[in-house]
Amino acid sequence: MFELRDLIAKELAEPVDPRVAAFAESIAAKHGDSSRAVLFYGSCLRERELDGLMLDFYLIVSDYRAAYGKSWLAAANRLIPPNVFYFEHEDLRCKYAVLSEEDLARYCSTEAPDLSVIARFSQPLRLVWVAGHGARLQVESAVASAPAVLAAITMPMLGEGETNDPLNVWRRAFELTYGTELRAERKERPGSIVERDASFYRTMTKALPNLATASNGEPTWKRFRFRGKRAQIMRLAKASFTFAGGADYIAWKINRHAGTDIKLKAWQRRWPLLAAISLLPRLLRTGAVR
Repeated sequence: MFELRDLIAKELAEPVDPRVAAFAESIAAKHGDSSRAVLFYGSCLRERELDGLMLDFYLIVSDYRAAYGKSWLAAANRLIPPNVFYFEHEDLRCKYAVLSEEDLARYCSTEAPDLSVIARFSQPLRLVWVAGHGARLQVESAVASAPAVLAAITMPMLGEGETNDPLNVWRRAFELTYGTELRAERKERPGSIVERDASFYRTMTKALPNLATASNGEPTWKRFRFRGKRAQIMRLAKASFTFAGGADYIAWKINRHAGTDIKLKAWQRRWPLLAAISLLPRLLRTGAVR
């Protein structure tokens, strides 16, 4: 996998807006010596105008106890990773997820309990802060595993003739991974992810060690659909206690991607978990969330 790892290492090292790098440094400082790396990902990655947007980061830590001290947050992060927090730095805002180095490696591998990290880390991302060379090598190794695993389990789901186009494996992969989560984005969103960075995905397909199947097709994805949606519900419930303004953020994201006009009531802001439970049936019925 050295060729793929070299490609991923190059992608991770691409420069970013200096404000993003400063933001990442402030996130790392918040968790002290436990901080090992900060990854920047998501829809803001290629945006030039960042004001008014919600940036997305992953903070990688040595372990959860070191990151939080003797806190229930460490237990919550260990039981249902990752924890997600809201944070502001100067004129920018973000949400950042916290994973330990051990969980990063597991969630990018064939041992991953769901595909949330694999799907995100199979897309372009940047290593915007790192504690040192050893931490960089660990991140590069873990991230390089993600697209290899995703491509291998997707190949059995391609139809006859679809393998002729190297982009088809990624179009199908993101279509399938969106089906494993509660998603507000429109149906064309998985394809647009690939088209936006088509050159990256073509190069990555060539760099894959092989595309030998690692699954028997639909049963594998059926299992991930069940696990993924169950895990996401648990994470959303946990986020209602850890993510400041979580209910407003979820409503904003659904409105943005699904074209809805959800307006939260005062009690829904006070009790975000109950708000999520009360909204979910309507969102599923109308197709705003799938």
